[in-house]
Amino acid sequence: MLIATTSVWQPFDEAEQIRTYTRPYEFDYFGWTANAVWQKLSSISLGPIRHLSYLQQRKIIKDYFQALADTQNLKNSLETMYANPESSLKKNESSVLERKLQEQETRLEKLSILAEAVIQDQIGQTLDAMGLIELKQPLPPVLYHVTDLPKDLIISPRNVIRQEKSVSLQSYLSPSEEIALESKVEENTDYSALVVPVGGVSTYPTMVINTGNLLYLVDTVAHEWTHNLLIFRPLGWNYSTTPALRTMNETTASIAGEEISWFLIRRFYGDLLNPEDNFSYRTYEAKYIPTALKTQAEFDFRQEMYQTRIIVDDLLAQNKIKEAEQFMEARRKVFWENGYQIRKLNQAYFAFYGAYANEPFSAAGADPVGNDVRTLRARSRNLLSFIQKISWISSYDQLKEAVNAY
Repeated sequence: MLIATTSVWQPFDEAEQIRTYTRPYEFDYFGWTANAVWQKLSSISLGPIRHLSYLQQRKIIKDYFQALADTQNLKNSLETMYANPESSLKKNESSVLERKLQEQETRLEKLSILAEAVIQDQIGQTLDAMGLIELKQPLPPVLYHVTDLPKDLIISPRNVIRQEKSVSLQSYLSPSEEIALESKVEENTDYSALVVPVGGVSTYPTMVINTGNLLYLVDTVAHEWTHNLLIFRPLGWNYSTTPALRTMNETTASIAGEEISWFLIRRFYGDLLNPEDNFSYRTYEAKYIPTALKTQAEFDFRQEMYQTRIIVDDLLAQNKIKEAEQFMEARRKVFWENGYQIRKLNQAYFAFYGAYANEPFSAAGADPVGNDVRTLRARSRNLLSFIQKISWISSYDQLKEAVNAY
């Protein structure tokens, strides 16, 4: 504030102009973090969660997910009753349900504090078993908080797929507000825009989506912890420097999250796995490229999205922007008809989802960065060796050198 030269904010480039439209909806990270830190400090009074027996910890997790399901069922019941034009719901009946929901949400909040402490401790033990801790504890310590997550407004140039900027928005935005915001950006700039949901944010404590899927919960916590680990090393420092480095960061975190979560589930919740669940790290060095789009009867989401991205990149490279956008809309309808309810498929969609390239066929298309990250992991002795190598890389050229060194 002391060095401010004007009281009027002036956007210094076109990408910053979108703040004109997003400012009323932007997420307050400072307020959220302050509240989350206070909750974590308050939970210290519970004492070391590791002193609880294995059965006590399992009961906490079971009770938490049951409370989560009960809360969601009550919400769904209320929404259905209010939305149904033929409902004969009386005022006193709705009041009873609303009171039950309030009581259930209070119970869920208390159980959430305990469940978060248990998961944090179990991830810490898992990281120890995998050799991923220093000084006898994870650095940084595993801390997360389940919350309603902000949404991200992603913008990309129309003539090339590249995430130019993202802005975090409040979670309460309705679909109509999202569409109106995207339209304002696209009508007043040369960018394509899309509001996307996120599963987690690497604040500290990290923000994690409210989910009833234990494996997905642990995967997300581990994914965001990996981002917090990388921020102390060159790969994390340079997250936003280039699209390649962003893809390297997200793909690394996705690989780590997947491996850590499966290790933890096997160790603490193995009885919940189906006998056929047999996870081992896959080697993704084959470069199969479908020669044509598959028929509807053989529809495979990942390969179809992969091939769609390749064709869109080819059209944009020829400066056929309108044709590329028409093709993406046509493909969106195909995805919709096959059960994948994508509201909008555009350059911003690929710019966001294309960075998560831990699978061989994805929205990344033919971008070689994700394949090289997967190859480095496949050629590394274990996850620790992989993270030690890639975390000190600060450019895509260095990644290629590391892969070719084998």
